[in-house]
Amino acid sequence: MLIIDTHAHIYSPDEKKYPPIDKPLRPPGGKGSLEDLRKESSASGVRAACLIQTSTFYRFDNRYIRDSSKANPGWTAGVCTLDPDDPNSPAQLREFVRDYNIKGMRSIPAADGTLDHPGVAALWKTALELGIVINVLIGHEKAGQADAMLAKFPDLRVVLDHCMDLKIGPDLDETLAAVLRLSRRKNLHAKLTFIPTGSAGGYPCRDMHSTCRKVVEAFGPERCVWGSDFPCELWTPKVTYAEHLRIFTHELPLNDSAMTEILGGTANRLWFGGKLRG
Repeated sequence: MLIIDTHAHIYSPDEKKYPPIDKPLRPPGGKGSLEDLRKESSASGVRAACLIQTSTFYRFDNRYIRDSSKANPGWTAGVCTLDPDDPNSPAQLREFVRDYNIKGMRSIPAADGTLDHPGVAALWKTALELGIVINVLIGHEKAGQADAMLAKFPDLRVVLDHCMDLKIGPDLDETLAAVLRLSRRKNLHAKLTFIPTGSAGGYPCRDMHSTCRKVVEAFGPERCVWGSDFPCELWTPKVTYAEHLRIFTHELPLNDSAMTEILGGTANRLWFGGKLRG
């Protein structure tokens, strides 16, 4: 079965060539390089990965993602993050897509906190023209603005990162309701990375299984993708890379067809042009 990791953050061990921001959020033990990802993913039978710009380490400096994606086109697709308040960002996105194997952009609200902002819209328009994917990173309080943007760009393929941070707690029902409402937008896809991050316990994180099943039922497996949250030592410390994948292969009640779509088929179409084989 084709398995694609759609959510891997990478950190360069060469901090002179790729300097971090002040007070970066560091993975423990120096983990998180592209080489670490290759070893971890290969050991679990993962064929390819989307490299997600690590804003908590590099902010808008995309050089490590850019260079890593360009050097490894056979098994990576880069997802950059650009400043929606910078008028030069659309041109930079065009350059990244043209020259550096960037296949997606993580979209964040503008500095004033709004997602339905002219700067955000300019980047979504550019992404649509380039044929790449938008990964939108928001909380449930911006679901209405996301709905308006999805309606404005009905032909743009958009992925809801972490499904607005679904997690056990007082906001779970409200967040889940917002995710399910957005599922009616057929250009929106659900990234199912929230089981270990949202669980109150460790593997197999059963307290989040029902929530995940509801998301899959609403979107359909053909609009859902799996991602590891690599490096798991930082982002899912209660669950290893292999365990996170095993939740989807062994713990969730997914039939073979659904598993095939969630673990690789959907991601292959979104970021790899349907060209990868298991």
